Parts: sequence; structure tokens; C-alpha cells
Amino acid sequence: MQKNSDTHKMTFQKILLLCLACMLLAACAPKPSKSTATLPVLIPDDTTMISELVELEVGGEPADEVVDVQVPPADDAEPLSSEEIEALETRLNIDIEMDESDRKVVEQYFKYFTHRGRKTFQRYLARCGMLLPHATEIFKEKGLPEEIVYLAFVESGFNAKAYSRVGAAGVWQFMPYTGRVYGLHQNWWIDERRDPYKSASAAADYLLKLYNDFGDWYLAIAAYNAGEGKIGRAIKKTGAESFFELTQKNHKLSYRARLRKETKHYVPKFLAVVKIMRNLEKLGFEPVNEIPCENVTPIQVKGGTDLLALSNDLDLKWRAFSDMNTAFRRQVSPPDYVSTVYVPSNKASKATAFLESDKSRPYAGWLAYKVRKGDSWYRIGRRHGVPISVLKKINNRRSNLLRPGQRLMIPGSNSTQVAWRSPRAKTRAIAQKRGNYIVQKGDTLYDISRATGVSVKTLLSANGLRSAKRLRAGSKLYIPNQSKTTVAKRSSSKKSTKTVAYQVRRGESVWTIAKKFGVSYKDVLRWNRLSKRSILRPGDNLKIYAN
Repeated sequence: MQKNSDTHKMTFQKILLLCLACMLLAACAPKPSKSTATLPVLIPDDTTMISELVELEVGGEPADEVVDVQVPPADDAEPLSSEEIEALETRLNIDIEMDESDRKVVEQYFKYFTHRGRKTFQRYLARCGMLLPHATEIFKEKGLPEEIVYLAFVESGFNAKAYSRVGAAGVWQFMPYTGRVYGLHQNWWIDERRDPYKSASAAADYLLKLYNDFGDWYLAIAAYNAGEGKIGRAIKKTGAESFFELTQKNHKLSYRARLRKETKHYVPKFLAVVKIMRNLEKLGFEPVNEIPCENVTPIQVKGGTDLLALSNDLDLKWRAFSDMNTAFRRQVSPPDYVSTVYVPSNKASKATAFLESDKSRPYAGWLAYKVRKGDSWYRIGRRHGVPISVLKKINNRRSNLLRPGQRLMIPGSNSTQVAWRSPRAKTRAIAQKRGNYIVQKGDTLYDISRATGVSVKTLLSANGLRSAKRLRAGSKLYIPNQSKTTVAKRSSSKKSTKTVAYQVRRGESVWTIAKKFGVSYKDVLRWNRLSKRSILRPGDNLKIYAN
């Protein structure tokens, strides 16, 4: 026992010495320099540098594109060309004083977008074709400097479907409250922050308001990013009169009051973008393929308009129509008010005619739902992804009670092409067209299965049937794997004058014999005083009254 104790003590001492040695080695390891420690890891070339945006499918489904705010490292070894240096030194319409450290941040963003992030910036240019001319026109009409319109590149890269993780949305990245203040509807049906035309007008109004508050365009731009309250308090506490003076005094503020790195780099990034846009050809970028705004025409639609039916009437695929109308989150317009739809200008008259016609509400964008036993508002809403409050409102229901057989209208979602009939209903419709057997009175799926060699399960699946219990005489069934089309005719309830004495052959049943003569299975039983449980043997004689 003593020997074991001494062994344990020696082992513990060795472990302790090993831990001390590791701590000494860690203490002696070289520390990273401050310049390296403060610079984040460079993002991949194909990742956009917008503030934590994520593109959502309509209806709130996640995430096609995640973008992040990161500053390209200052020690990029690749030098600027003479053309790039000339473009970087471009004088802007809005003068601004900045020191060398601020100029360095502008240069970092300029170098990123013209070198490693070149594909990213070219993607922005390809995306802004029609939106940039429209926004430029709006900003000019409202008296903003032309350069301010390039703020959309910094906000979203002109991505109308962009959402940020903090809730901002659209090309101009409006937060929910600010969007409502400037007249952009947001609800389960629609998010007009994602309407690139309405949001451009709202953004111009908001930026003008911020300029009037601060008297300086760069402070207004910073406030657009950080919020007017944050910038206003920072100016009051530091006495700064310009954006770069404010960033230089940022360290004097309390930790909570300081501007975040995103805001401090927001204006430099904007300046870099403006310099690039002023020199696209010199920097070797493909020019913006500006599409005239007249190519798209806004049309007012009534509440509850079936957008899917409209797109079908215009011979537009839903994806193309949705890309033109990014504000809509459903395939139906909001039921409570008139909203704006954008259509190709050459189809505007056709769209207007459709909306004025009786065809405008075939309810392709709605699902007619029949309440089943055990259904509740909660179950139906969860199954179709529709809030209970919306379901009740569009069906004019206040009660929580539902009765089996009631009909409800359920709006479709535009994340996928909604199937307006269930898969089972579609299968039934196809089976009716392919039907090769007419159900006789008294038929059961079990009898049909036994006669045809096709399982009951297969018959149910092939005909879109939920249960084997109910078969309606006269209806058609599709029986797979039948080489011949065998449509049995319903026999007359009266006996025919032609009587056939039929001898049963090996493998035959009452059902197959009835089918062979085109008479009712039950009639054969009745004519021969047989029951369903009767067994036929080869050589038995049956009496058949045939036509």
C-alpha cells in the first residue's frame, strides 16, 4: 500500500512540472503586433462586404448570401497602378477634410474593390442596371447631391432582397420603425422596404432630413448607418463639427457612446465606392447596363389580387414576376388596401385589361381548403405557414370553432409555386383521364385487386384514394399494368333475353366472370344464388344474362 502511495505522489509531481513548463513556454511566445491584432481576417474574394446582410426567400426562409463587415488589411503587397492612383485622387463634389489615417482606410476599401473584391463589385454593377438610374432621378428631383445615390452600394450592393441580422431590409436597408415612418408598409403580406422604387424615394427623404439635422452630408451618411440619436449624442459630447473630427475624438467618449468600427469605416467605404463609380472605364470595370425606368410600369391592384394569376396571364414565370416585385411576400396582394405591382411596360395594357376582367380572380394564388375532422385553426395555419390571425381575417371568422366540411380560403406563399390542389387530388384527376375500369355497383377494391393481381395499396396510390371503403358506381379507376383497356359497362337492372350457360374455368372468380360479360358482380351472385363467400370450382355452371 505504501509503495502504491509513493508511486502516485511521483506521478502527480511529474504532471505538475509538465504544466509549469507549458506555462513558461506560452509566456515566452512572441505577441502579435497591435497592427495585426486589430485587423480582422480577410474575407474570401466572393463574399460581399455589406453589414451582415442575408438574402431571404419570401416568407422569411433563410439565407442565400451572408455578407460581413470587415476591413481589408493595410499590408496588401499589390501596389496601385497609375490609373488607380489617379482614380483614388479624384475630387468629389462634396469636399471633406481628412487626415492621413482616414485616407488610408479609404485606400484600403478602394484597393479591395478594385483588386481582390473586384468580382464582388462587378456583381453590384450587374445588379443595379435599372435601379441606379431610377434612384439617381429621384435623388436629383429631391435636391440631393448625385454622389449620395452610391450609398446603396455600401448598404446592400443594390440587392433588393437583402435582410440584415438586425432587421434592416431592401436596397436601402431600412429598419422596421424608420421604414414605417417613411410610409413603407410591412406585414405578413408585403414588405415595401424591399420595393426598390418606393424605398429609394423614402431613402432620399430620410437623408434630406438627416442633412437638415446635422448640416453636413457625411454626418448625415454616418447617421443613416448608426442612427441619428447615436451621432447626435456623440457630436454633443465631443463638440465635433465633421465626421472625421468625430472619429478622431471617438476615444473620448464612454464605451457605450463610441461609434462602432462599422460606422467609423462607413463613410470611407462610401468615398471609395464613389471614386470607383467616377472612374469605371479607367479602372477596367464593365459599364453599368442602364435599363430605362420606362421598361417597367407601376400598376395599382386591389386588395387580395391574385398575383400568380396575373403573372400567368402575362406569360411571365413566377420567378421573373417576383424578381420585378420583390416587396410581395405572398402570391396574393394585401387584402386591406391597394398596392403597387410592377410589370414590363410592353405588357402594361394587357395587365390592366386582365385586372378589369372577370378572369382577374381565378384564385390560382389561393388554396380552397375543406376542413377535416380534428382540424383546428392552429393545425391549418401551421400546415400552410399562415398565422391564425390572417386566416381568420381573410375568412371573416371570429370563432375558434371549425366544423368538418367548412370551406376556407388560404393564401399562397411565393417561396414556391403553390400547388392549388393536393397531390392526392392531382393523382385522382390523372387517374380519371387514364381510367380503364368503370366501377360496378357492389365492387370493392379488394375484389378488383384479387381479379387484376394489383395490390389494394397500389390501387389506392394510383387513383389518389384515401380509403378503400368508398367506391362510387359509375366512376372510373385506373388499374396499372393492364395490357388491354378494359372498360366494363354497367349492366341493365333488367334481365336480358339472351341467357348464357357458362362453365367456370381454372383461376376464375365471380368478379372476373362478371367483368368478362360486362355485367354487375352482384347480379351474377343474385342470378346464381351465391354469396360473397361462395367458392367457385373449375367445371361449375353459372347462368349469365348477357346483352
